[in-house]
Amino acid sequence: MADHAPVAVPIDVAVGILMQPNGDVLLGQRPAGKPYAGYWEFPGGKVEPGESIFAALQREFVEELGIDIRSARPWCGVEHVYPHAHVRLHFYISEDWHGLPQSLEGQAFAWQGRVDLAPLLPATIPLIAWLDQLRFGESRESRSNS
Repeated sequence: MADHAPVAVPIDVAVGILMQPNGDVLLGQRPAGKPYAGYWEFPGGKVEPGESIFAALQREFVEELGIDIRSARPWCGVEHVYPHAHVRLHFYISEDWHGLPQSLEGQAFAWQGRVDLAPLLPATIPLIAWLDQLRFGESRESRSNS
């Protein structure tokens, strides 16, 4: 009988895309000491037991960036298996928050129109084209062919 590795239960993660009226979005750089340190991602974090995804999103943004998310709409969900974890990412878009981003965990952050940061966290890469389509009505392919 073959040995089968146990299937990891995915960790639910709330991820927020702050979007300004001009379409710019906020990305943060993972701090030293965390897996994929130095990689850029949309901010967020693990959903605690008994916590709703939106409540986790609000908590994480207060803890990481000092921002109060007033409202956000679910956008998409993605599962990704990293060497260190199997995650189920719940992406929300918010255009309604209070406060200015602060680096409360020592991380860099940047507002981006056309996302031009590297390296991007692997689970984030496929979302950039979808996000461009949502924000600008075009895909990366149509931009690169023009």
